[in-house]
Amino acid sequence: MNDNFHKYLRISKTVDKQKLKRLDAVRELGIEPYPHNFDRTISAGEIKKQFDHIEVGTKLEDKVFNVAGRLMLKRKMGKSMFMDIVDESGKIQIYLQKPELTELERNLLSNISIGDILGFTGYVFRTKMGELSIHCQKITLLCKSLANLPEKYHGLKDVELKYRQRFVDLAMDPKVKEVFKVRSQITTAIREFLNERGFMEVETPILQPIYGGAMAKPFSTHHNDLDMELFLRVSPELYLKRLIVGGFEKVYEIGKNFRNESIDTTHNPEFTAIEWYEAYTDYNYQMTQVETLVETIIKKVNNGSTKTIFDGKEIDFKAPWKRLSIYDGIREYANVEPEKISKEDLIKEIKKYKNDVEEKKTHGELLLELFEETAEKNLIQPTFVIDHPVETSPLTKIHRDNPKLVERFEAFVNATEIANAYSELNDPVDQGMRLKEQEAHQEFDEEAHPMDKNFLHAIEIGMAPTGGVGIGIDRLVMLLTDNISIRDIILFPTMKPKRNN
Repeated sequence: MNDNFHKYLRISKTVDKQKLKRLDAVRELGIEPYPHNFDRTISAGEIKKQFDHIEVGTKLEDKVFNVAGRLMLKRKMGKSMFMDIVDESGKIQIYLQKPELTELERNLLSNISIGDILGFTGYVFRTKMGELSIHCQKITLLCKSLANLPEKYHGLKDVELKYRQRFVDLAMDPKVKEVFKVRSQITTAIREFLNERGFMEVETPILQPIYGGAMAKPFSTHHNDLDMELFLRVSPELYLKRLIVGGFEKVYEIGKNFRNESIDTTHNPEFTAIEWYEAYTDYNYQMTQVETLVETIIKKVNNGSTKTIFDGKEIDFKAPWKRLSIYDGIREYANVEPEKISKEDLIKEIKKYKNDVEEKKTHGELLLELFEETAEKNLIQPTFVIDHPVETSPLTKIHRDNPKLVERFEAFVNATEIANAYSELNDPVDQGMRLKEQEAHQEFDEEAHPMDKNFLHAIEIGMAPTGGVGIGIDRLVMLLTDNISIRDIILFPTMKPKRNN
């Protein structure tokens, strides 16, 4: 090996020495192991789609194609060799006969390893064993792999390693690829649904001088040139509402939000959500729109069915979904009367389910906490939880029938929230008072957000009656792909760095 290879061995802890030697041998043959491109003319999936009808023994010698993929398996049979290569669309078998190859190609073949990316020129045929294959007439090395893949039949069993080395996980397990293909289909379906209804996709700031739009602790950073603190957004809500004020009547944004919160099976510090705002609508209208959207999506990714299995339970997303008010949920699952119970008795009631109760919270906040402790775990089928205590929703319009409540809904499936929506507050005086009250909570509630006077000024200019919705795309993908951990549906989830890595 040349000096550079010895130096590289001191840099890398994962390189395979034997593969490094083979790289050296390939270069000595005068072959470039990392060419710039390859004119692939067909994929593995397209081959199977176009030629699945051909019978055993059929050879289509007049149709020559270029295929490419990662070498996952090779086996010798005398002067013949079979290889399995995999591309994004699937696997295809390659058949080679050494006498048909040039001497240079035969020498190259001696230095090929599992994991290399190869190109083959040849024709389609079906073997005696019935497998659709490519009869190789020319072989091209496209990328020499220097690190070992896991054993074919074991793959990545270390769960943490799966997330740290997602590139290996994807290379080894077609089922993992399929999850992220479905995720892409879901996002595309959401866009199509809203675009067809006249919505416009927009982009709002991720770096914000004042965070808001959700009860959450933000990440902060410092802008050197402006010498100011900025926050990664916890929600795009306040900016999207500014656009409604400005005259856009239907807007949405799909993007990352960031919340400095704990990590568990349903929470990642950065997550993907969609928020949309629609003038002249309310939360009743948006409930119908949300259930229609989700039903439409699941039919597209689930062959027309509204039912799916999640964590061993059958979930049916067919509209209409159940509606359950916060008060009715407390009556049903906590067996107390929410409109009559005192704050002191409410605290005692919550302590039946948890020891740590923040007694400075308002009566309404404690009612919501009691609902969360008693009712949420029972919400398996899609359910709209509606009509929240006013203190819990500073950006929401007062309920038209009860001034203690606001017109808000959360969509729950399998005891997990997937959507949140309001009849948006557009009374500037009410909005200003509630934002001021929310700001005062920062003394004891790190998730309370500060006053945004620029946003308040926008509401003073005037915002039409508006319905707004936020849906967690990550959680929706979890439900529709039967993954109980959010890390399984995020390509690169947030991980604590490994020492000496």
